Amino acid sequence: MATAFVNPTQLLPLELVDKCIGSRIHIIMKNDKEIVGTLLGFDDFVNMVLEDVTEFESTPEGRRVTRLDKLLLNGNNITMLVPGGEGPEVN
Repeated sequence: MATAFVNPTQLLPLELVDKCIGSRIHIIMKNDKEIVGTLLGFDDFVNMVLEDVTEFESTPEGRRVTRLDKLLLNGNNITMLVPGGEGPEVN
């Protein structure tokens, strides 16, 4: 019987997201929005519940910033996750 070799330094994507629970995370969305918040939880589809959220949106008039207490985020619209990120730089 063969045993699967597991590299002890290997980190799977959902394991990384799990390590971020309770921490700040910067999320870049497909639709010109960026979201920064504290990750409360997620599911296998990377739908996320965030608190203390700041949403940054690029509009023709400039950057719009919206603050929210809590947010349920659909994982289908996520392009990139940045653990510990604090959002886009303010110019």
